[in-house]
Formats: sequence, C-alpha cells, structure tokens
Amino acid sequence: MTNKFPAQKYPTAGAFVADYVSAVATALNSVRPGQIERAVTAMKRAIQSDRLIFTCGNGGSAAIANHLTCDCSKGIATNTTLRPRVVSLSATVELVTAIANDMAYSEVFAYQLKNAARPGDVLITISSSGDSENIIRALDWAGNNGMTTIALSGFSGGRSAQMADISLHVAAENYGVVEDVHQSLIHILAQYVRMSELPSELVQTLRF
Repeated sequence: MTNKFPAQKYPTAGAFVADYVSAVATALNSVRPGQIERAVTAMKRAIQSDRLIFTCGNGGSAAIANHLTCDCSKGIATNTTLRPRVVSLSATVELVTAIANDMAYSEVFAYQLKNAARPGDVLITISSSGDSENIIRALDWAGNNGMTTIALSGFSGGRSAQMADISLHVAAENYGVVEDVHQSLIHILAQYVRMSELPSELVQTLRF
C-alpha cells in the first residue's frame, strides 16, 4: 500500500524521521474536513446543552481519551463561558478491571454507558484498528440509545468507521502515525471549539 510506513529499513534515525514526518502530514491530510466540521458541531451542541461527552480507547488510545478530558474540561473552558462535561471511560482502572474480571473485557465501555449515559450525550471512540470489540459494543449501545457517535480510526477504519455518525478516519498503516494524528485531532477539535467562542482580539493575545 502506498500509505504503508516504514516500507524499508532505514540506515539512520535522521532518514527515518524525515519520512515519519511526511507520513504524519499525509495521514492528517487524509481526514475529511467535512467530518471534522461535523464533530465540532456535535461537541459544541453537547456542551451548550449541558450534555455529557464520553470517550474511550485501549492502550495508547486510552491515553488519548484521557487527554481529551484535559483539553476540554480545562482547555475549552479557559476564557470562555463553555463548561464541558467530559468523562473518559478508560480512566478508572478499578471500574474497568472489575467489569473485565466479572463480566468481559468487551463490555468495559458499554456497561459504563448503560449506567451513566443519556439520549443527547456524545460518545467519542478512539481505536487505531477501528475494530476493538469493546469499542464496537460501546458504539452499538450508544447508537441504539440516542447518543451522537464520533469514531477516530486508522488502517481500514474497521467497523467503527462504518457504525459512527461521524467518522474521523486516518488513512495510515502505522500505529504511531495513526495515534499521532488522533492526538492532533483531539487538539484541533478542542482548540477550535475554544477559539470559536472568543473575540478576535483576544485570540491574538492567548496561548493555545
């Protein structure tokens, strides 16, 4: 595939990083702008309606999900009247391991949604493969219970790219590249939502 990286063994780290940077740029440009616009709209609508935004992922994607809570709860709220309520379903190891141990790991996210989510809330899933079973079950439950769903995926997109209302698919075949772009997308969404609520003269003076 043309988007496979690395496709060869590199003799130096410098040569590797040059192509890695190019792969990240290509991957970021593969995400459809219209879908990013829809994700921004869904997030703003949820925040303005005092709805919850849930997020989840496994492994490195769990770290990105946890990071989203910071970028929204602290980032978006700074200098604006917006007060995002964001919950990472990956954050509480006690609850995740209890569900995994007593039920199944495939239920760790969906089970939490059944207890805490309501129609009108938003679910943001983060999965490089787009096919992790616990992600799929969370999307399935959310979609059947009145939630808006946003899926970040990579590789072929998996089932999550097909199931979600909004698909932020990264056309890349390298886990690091996909996760780097997913983290960038989280920053883009949060920073744009914040910026859109600020007067132009204030934007020019603030750090983002």
